[in-house]
Amino acid sequence: MNIPEHPAKTQLAEAGVEVPGGEVATTPEAVLRAASRLGTVMVKAQVPMGGRGKSGGIRSPRTPGEAFSAAADLLGSRLGGHRVASVLVEERIPVSAELYAAVLNHPGGPARRVVLSERGGVDIEDTARTNPELIRTLDVDPRTDLHPETALGFAVEAGVGAAAPAVADVLVRMYRLQRDSDAELLEVNPLAVTDSGGVVALDCKLILDGAAAHRRPSLAAAAAPEPLTERERAARDLGLQFVELGGDIGVLANGAGLTMTTMDVIAHLGGRPANFLEIGGDAYTKARPALELVLAHDAVRSLVVNFCGAFARTDVMIEGVTGAWLELRPSVPAFFTIDGTGSSEARRMLRRRLGLEPYPTMDEAIEAAILAAGGGAA
Repeated sequence: MNIPEHPAKTQLAEAGVEVPGGEVATTPEAVLRAASRLGTVMVKAQVPMGGRGKSGGIRSPRTPGEAFSAAADLLGSRLGGHRVASVLVEERIPVSAELYAAVLNHPGGPARRVVLSERGGVDIEDTARTNPELIRTLDVDPRTDLHPETALGFAVEAGVGAAAPAVADVLVRMYRLQRDSDAELLEVNPLAVTDSGGVVALDCKLILDGAAAHRRPSLAAAAAPEPLTERERAARDLGLQFVELGGDIGVLANGAGLTMTTMDVIAHLGGRPANFLEIGGDAYTKARPALELVLAHDAVRSLVVNFCGAFARTDVMIEGVTGAWLELRPSVPAFFTIDGTGSSEARRMLRRRLGLEPYPTMDEAIEAAILAAGGGAA
């Protein structure tokens, strides 16, 4: 769950990290009033996307009148699939250096990872590609705090110079905020070093773990809604978990974990999944709209159906899917793999109703689907 810049900075400020003064505005007139009061400002579109500067979403007006014009241009426009409904009018801070700082859940284990780079203000991916030696990382046991002495030594090693004590203090506060807010990622880019030697967070990205939303209701309420395609909106209205992708192999599986695994194996074997669609015990009642969602994707050339029964019986799921298949009679070839509770009955039902033989393993079904879609696997 992406938290927009302004509420993310509010969290930073409450944690004791300095941020520029500013306010959110929804009209050019409000931007004009704020700019007249704050002096030289930045006008920043409040949409949850990276690279706003490159996309024209961050403006540096020289006068309140130019701030008004920038707001008139941004408000109501679309950036990265998001409609710009508000802008942040923020005082412009003179800086002597720009750093990158982040705290995130370690992708490979239980630790929290602290990241610091002397090169901020650019995409961290660019730095990782061109100058990886400029990115320093520190892994911290999640059961402990980031101690100030450890943070100071880390900042010194990262080469931030005289600003090391101030940077270390920010890292300690960011670490606590990332932990206490159940965030997957807390990123400040740039973390600006001012002419006086202080540090100010000029931008902030905060991504909340969706599974923790019930524990952080006020923060979750500030999350920006993700832009949905027409089919994704239809799926949401039906209570289906559906994400449209750019591939040509449709995916229908039960359980989010199995669905993700199916997509990963498709990619690993050289194919491209066309969607994420998870369906389980409700397959009997929702099979038809689920199939319609997958097959409505013009690029779909084959379909993988992967069912593994635990609490939900596979024969009940297959009964729903085959019934929907007989009603819709699609021309796209389908490749099934069935395991778990009720699988013997489900396999017999698939043979009897559709004349299809289920594949012994997921890999074999996916290889066949990739070949049918015109790929080179198998």
